[in-house]
Amino acid sequence: MTVVGLDDTDSRERGMCTTYVARRVAQRLRGEIEGASVERLLLVRLNPAVEYKTRGNAALAIHADCDPDRAFEIARECLESLAETADERTHPGLVVADGDPGAVPDDVAGFARRAVGEELPLADATARCDRHGFRTWHAGNGRGRIGALAAVGAWAAVDEWTYEYISYREPKRWGTPREVDDESVFAAADWGYPEAWDTVDREEGETVCVPHTPGPILHGIRGDDPETVRAVADRIDAEPVAESQLFVTNQGTDAHVRAVDDDCSVADVRDGRAYRLEARVASEPETRRGGHVFFEVVDPGATGSDDAARLECAAFEPTKRFRDRVRALRVGDRITVCGEVANGTLKLEKFAVRDLVETELATPICPDCERTMESAGRNQGYRCRDCETTAATKREVPIDRDLEEGWYEVPPCARRHVAKPLVRGGFDAPTHPER
Repeated sequence: MTVVGLDDTDSRERGMCTTYVARRVAQRLRGEIEGASVERLLLVRLNPAVEYKTRGNAALAIHADCDPDRAFEIARECLESLAETADERTHPGLVVADGDPGAVPDDVAGFARRAVGEELPLADATARCDRHGFRTWHAGNGRGRIGALAAVGAWAAVDEWTYEYISYREPKRWGTPREVDDESVFAAADWGYPEAWDTVDREEGETVCVPHTPGPILHGIRGDDPETVRAVADRIDAEPVAESQLFVTNQGTDAHVRAVDDDCSVADVRDGRAYRLEARVASEPETRRGGHVFFEVVDPGATGSDDAARLECAAFEPTKRFRDRVRALRVGDRITVCGEVANGTLKLEKFAVRDLVETELATPICPDCERTMESAGRNQGYRCRDCETTAATKREVPIDRDLEEGWYEVPPCARRHVAKPLVRGGFDAPTHPER
């Protein structure tokens, strides 16, 4: 077997898509090497917190039965002709290894595992490629070799896979508005749900599967079943599909979160990584300019002392209705938070309510006249001036909560590619999925 890994061929402004380049490589391997076959194409989402990434931070791998030297030549030609190197931020990389993709060296699998949740230096990637004799090529500073090597090691490193079926536009239409019938997309999404997920956002009325970038993708359908994602794509009425490809992917798995120690504390978090943290709400949620909602958490066992380490959490405006869930939190609620940390703030992707504060303290009521008592002075309790009744402390009263125990998530329109939708199941509490 031969494994072809590639990364960083696209541009935020100029378009292209590394999935398209990978498909082109696979087509040429099948068409130009006698007896060659392609077993699968992997779409590997790497750390979404990497600053220099394009939107999805995807690296690609092709698992083929063919001569590795010829595969390297073909892949290099494809990258040289298709990568958007006119964009100074695009630095494509290629890594080709021969051997079973599930039996790569341990340090390569470990590199792939770390790349999903950390930012890794280029030197680490090049050293491993040299050590194992992998064939490499790059343009620019060659940063794409990081993702390319991670893609080579992914089959041995990743435990959970899903699928995406991508349909591509005719090249003459690239950069023009996409012609897609929205009603057919919503109907197809309803038909395929829940095996196919994040196709649309029903409440926002958004066709999530249709990108807005100038690249070659018409739409991409994600899900747990390969036949379902194909069928959903076939049910969409749109401009002509030039070609299509099924990818095996780590999308929708929370792989970026699982790569980090779940038992770390608030004080342990670092920028550029995604965490799942047990915490207690330490400040009332505050809506700031732009509609972003912020609050602070501490470790569950923190006593409330000012010395306790605090972590700011945020639900930004693009998360839409998810912010209402966050605004419903109260100081003292015990929750689990999931998200990426940047500039000392955890960007919420989902949270779980573990234990809600059900009561609050209120000024006592006089048992005789049923009016609210007044303070009797500092540390002297409360009294009713008319009835001369007293109370030593405030009373506890029940409060209505708009939250239930369980998991809440951002809507599909705001979901990161690698984040796991609640509808996929496997969570440790009841779920409240967004559609």
